[in-house]
Amino acid sequence: MTRGNQRELARAKNAKKSGDQGKGKRTDDGLSAAARKQRDAEIMQEKQKKANEVKEPPKSK
Repeated sequence: MTRGNQRELARAKNAKKSGDQGKGKRTDDGLSAAARKQRDAEIMQEKQKKANEVKEPPKSK
């Protein structure tokens, strides 16, 4: 059974698809490493606060 150029077309399509995604690369946000680290730390602190609030609801008297 021959497949003609179906395999080559599938490879070309897959190469185009994977090239567009950038496979795990970050987008350049214009921040230095220190600024990015600070921003990420703040985001993680906010997430932790929210998680703690959900885990331990405020006690009412």
